[in-house]
Amino acid sequence: MDDLDFSKPAGAPKPAAPPPPQAPIYIPAIARAFFESVGKEETVAPGTVFFAENEKASRILLKRDKMYLLVDGQVALSAKGRPIGAVKVGDIFGEMAAISDSPRSATAVAKSQCRVIALDDKQFNAALQKKPEFALMMLGVMIQRLRGMIAKLSGVPSAAGGSKESSVFDKKTLASLQSGLGDQATVRYDRGKVIMVAGQTGALMYIVLEGKVAISIRGAVVERVGPGGVFGEMALVDQSPRSANAAAEADCALLAINRNVFLNLVKSDPNFGNSLLSAMAERLRAIAAGVN
Repeated sequence: MDDLDFSKPAGAPKPAAPPPPQAPIYIPAIARAFFESVGKEETVAPGTVFFAENEKASRILLKRDKMYLLVDGQVALSAKGRPIGAVKVGDIFGEMAAISDSPRSATAVAKSQCRVIALDDKQFNAALQKKPEFALMMLGVMIQRLRGMIAKLSGVPSAAGGSKESSVFDKKTLASLQSGLGDQATVRYDRGKVIMVAGQTGALMYIVLEGKVAISIRGAVVERVGPGGVFGEMALVDQSPRSANAAAEADCALLAINRNVFLNLVKSDPNFGNSLLSAMAERLRAIAAGVN
């Protein structure tokens, strides 16, 4: 009966309906189920240092990086001697170094008595076998961080990481993927051809079989992807526009994977998801260096 409301000017447009609320990317219940699938709660005293900035695990000393889920209490994060935030109950912390096997980027200290569940790399891999959907959630979280960092880049990003050639999958895994996906999944690009453009809708991710692909943001090369490397996966996870350009630096053979196949691979093959998480963590570190 809105058309009989004479208090409104004739032909006045109806107010636009608010957009539907977006589902949260990080779901604490999924994280807790993941940690509880292999780990147990432990109580930590106030003042305990979970990990320190620049600390790195040592296989020689049988010391492994751990990631933590905060069940109760307060944990403070600092870097370069300055506070950078606090961990909320239900959140994960320490995951970046544990996933990527890199030095810690911050210090985490218990500000009160805490209850946490800790997982080392072996437990993490065991949990992925039971709860592979966790990898998809964490990819979404990391991609959200990465897109935020890219948005903060002032001007042209540093190309310091442009000479680094990334690789995610070894030859055995590549052969298995190629065999499983079939010949129809292999696409070829001649040297100099553009593969994807920032702002486009992303329908496919790519795994490099042969050749080399340059990834660039605002004209600067930020990554080179060689055999075993991946690109384009961000758009498949969060269904947002492409954040970078990709072009063939040499004649290339690529495995093209659509979203349905990608989701099935993450959920059915924990090693696939784990490899992507490690690659995403490294990419975050490289972009963070450009932001900072």
